Amino acid sequence: MDQFINTLFNGLSLTSIILFTSLGLSITFGLMRVINMAHGEFIMIGAYTTYVVQTIFTHIVPEQFQSWYYIVAIPIAFIISFAIGSILEITVISRLYGREIDSLLATFGISLILQQLARTIFGTQGVNVTAPDFLFGGFKIGTITFSYNRLFIIFSVIMCLGLIWYIMYRSAFGKQIRAVMQNRNMAQCMGINSRRVDNITFSIGSGIAGIAGCSISLLGSVDSTLGQNYIVYAFMVVVLGGVGNLKGSIIGAAIIGFASIFAENYTSATLAKAIVLFIVILFLQKRPQGLFVVKSRNLD
Repeated sequence: MDQFINTLFNGLSLTSIILFTSLGLSITFGLMRVINMAHGEFIMIGAYTTYVVQTIFTHIVPEQFQSWYYIVAIPIAFIISFAIGSILEITVISRLYGREIDSLLATFGISLILQQLARTIFGTQGVNVTAPDFLFGGFKIGTITFSYNRLFIIFSVIMCLGLIWYIMYRSAFGKQIRAVMQNRNMAQCMGINSRRVDNITFSIGSGIAGIAGCSISLLGSVDSTLGQNYIVYAFMVVVLGGVGNLKGSIIGAAIIGFASIFAENYTSATLAKAIVLFIVILFLQKRPQGLFVVKSRNLD
């Protein structure tokens, strides 16, 4: 029983990480139909930002307050990733709307540039982010230990989900996002500035990826290829859940996360990835548009 509960917790933890990395991608791909292969590098930017903030705190902040570096790093990671995402959208992405293959190639090139830039600045060896004091250890129930850092990641995902839900379904800007997503031409006719919506939405998606990198930095070494470990899972969630659908992203991440953990328990890590990919392919044979499809009144 303890082993089953531990497996469930690990599955929930992996689900939260996968969902965190795919949230921004789901929104931007659903809105702009741009295949952003550089999304993983925004995760990397968030992780390196956390490391830089930690280093600054170590040198200039009194020791008793150094653990607060992580609380400061979260908004800074969002702001930096948001700003870089905005610049990328204005200079490159805005020229590639409706050209999926071109956007794939262009953003793949950008991802290589960002990786090389990270190697130039931080070196080829990975750097480590030390978890703050309040995230050390965990609490035990019987023989099961629930680590504080993974619980914090789960809590962070829930907070981000709540914020995104509010923006998408309760704010005026969210109505504009959904209008552009469903029928861009009609939204423009109604006076919505689709260029502004595109830029801000892409920037928000990049900022969320930065926060995801801030959380993932607690789990292991940070290097230039950090984002590449999660980008495939992120795209699988987007395709499985249905583009631009928050509920679909949650369910898609849960399917992939729990299937990965349970398959890995009975096989190997490599075989588990193959099993998950097979499940996704099998599912898409039945529902090629994903779990949920955004309905609109387009007249083709």
